[in-house]
Formats: sequence, structure tokens, C-alpha cells
Amino acid sequence: MDPLSDVLSLLRPRSFMSGGVDHGGAWAIKFGRHEGIKFQAVISGGCWLVVEGVDDPVRIEAGDCYLLPRGRPFHLASDLSLEPVDAYAVLGLPLNGQVRKINGGGDCLSLGGRFLFEGRHAELLLASLPPIVHLRKESDKAAMRWSVERLMLEIREPQPGGDIIAQQLATMVLVQALRLHLGDAAARGVGWMSALADRQMTAAMNAMHAEPGRRWTIEALAACAAMSRSSFALKFKRIVGASPMDYLTRWRMILAADRLASGRETISALAPALGYESESAFSTAFKRVMGCAPRQYGRPAPN
Repeated sequence: MDPLSDVLSLLRPRSFMSGGVDHGGAWAIKFGRHEGIKFQAVISGGCWLVVEGVDDPVRIEAGDCYLLPRGRPFHLASDLSLEPVDAYAVLGLPLNGQVRKINGGGDCLSLGGRFLFEGRHAELLLASLPPIVHLRKESDKAAMRWSVERLMLEIREPQPGGDIIAQQLATMVLVQALRLHLGDAAARGVGWMSALADRQMTAAMNAMHAEPGRRWTIEALAACAAMSRSSFALKFKRIVGASPMDYLTRWRMILAADRLASGRETISALAPALGYESESAFSTAFKRVMGCAPRQYGRPAPN
């Protein structure tokens, strides 16, 4: 698999759909901190989005989609001068797949949901994303339209098996949004996801993910990227924020942690499978990255 598919498969995203809200008149609603990634698509009308720690409000128009990956409190409003009220009081959350109306509705229809992750390393994905991923280009809207419209249909007109279809469609929305974010050079920061927008860096990362146990060298990875050793190392560090070897070690340890937590493999099997000549070398690397010895990983804390 490619690196994005690898990470999402490891994190095992699961969607908790919150349904839709049909707003009318003047309104302002606030939401507290949340786990995972919240997403919303505005089907018709428009509103303002204000996220804690982000200097400027963001205008969301019909067809726009956005992700909120950092869990920060935020509020939505028809007018920024209004004092927001708590969403739980107004909407009676959770929506459980329903479409609720505010002030009779008719002015701004939105569809929202939330992704939680069963895997333990959500920060691997979330730390690579800005506080707001806003998709507003016409080409982005066109790419998202079918999935969002179909998702809205499943929520408004429930059918047998609709929950499963909605879950799959929501995952499609998440992956499409992340893809489109990668295509927006102005919105990308430093991190492994930014490397996926660069052909040379993608080639090297694909190689590491395809063979995490291979005894990689900078020279070999540079060859995958068709670059010189020094140019590759400098570019990788600039885009990813870590050296190629540091990235590889962290990815290996995340794979090891997932397999240890599931009980699928022993340390003696994992060490050579992930490129380590001895259990001792593997254990040292694991403790440096994960903060504990591999034999202690996943155990409940003592009382």
C-alpha cells in the first residue's frame, strides 16, 4: 500500500455520523473539544467558522467541505456578532443520523460527522494537518460532490444497510479531503503528508513502507528518488521535518507497537522482520521512540 493507505489502515478510522442541521434565521452554536477528526459539508447557504487558536474566521459557502483535525473548540454562526450557545442544548446531540432544524431551517443546510481512530497513533496523522482543512476550490467541490450528496441521501432517506453505506461513504469523504489537501501547496506544512505531494519523496517513502525490514541506507533511498545522497537527505528533512532514517525508525516502531498490542507477533520475530540484527537493538530503538520497553507496551498501568 501507499503511505497514506498504510497510516489510515493502521489507525482504523471509524465514523460516528452526527447527521445534518438545517439552520434558519440568526444563529450561533459552539462546540467543545473533540477527539479525532470532525468534518462538515455545507449543502446550501453559508456560515462562519471560528476555531480556537486560529486568528481569522473562515467563511464557509455552499459546496465547501472542511475538516477539523486538532480537536479544538469551535463555533459556527450566521453572524459573528452573535453570542454562541452550546450545541448540546440547541441540537440535543448526538443527532444519530437525523437532520435537525434551528429556527425552522431553510437558510443553511450542513452535513457533519466525526472520525475516531481505533489505532493508538492518531497523532501520526493529525499532527501533519493544520487546524482547519478547508476545501473550497470548484475542482475540489466537484471531486467531493458525489460522495457528499450520496451521504446526505443515506441520512435523509434511511434504507436497509444504510448505516454501513454511510460509514463507507464517510471514509471516502475523509480520504478525498486528505488527497485534495495534499494538492493545495499553499495549505501544506511540514510533515510526512507533505512529502506525499512530491514525486521524489513519495518514491522514497513508498519504498520504506513497502519493505520496512530492509536494511535501508541513505544511498539506497536516494536512488529510489533518483537524487544524489546529499540532495535527497536535505530535501527529505526540509519537507518531512525528520531525517529519512529517523522517519524509517519511527514507522518501524509504530508497526511493531501495533503488532505487539494485537498479540500477533513476538519480539524475537519482530526484530529481524523490521531490520534489526538483535532483540537488544530492536528494544533500544523501541524504547527511544515509544517511551517504554516493547515487553511493557500495551500493559495496563499498575494500581
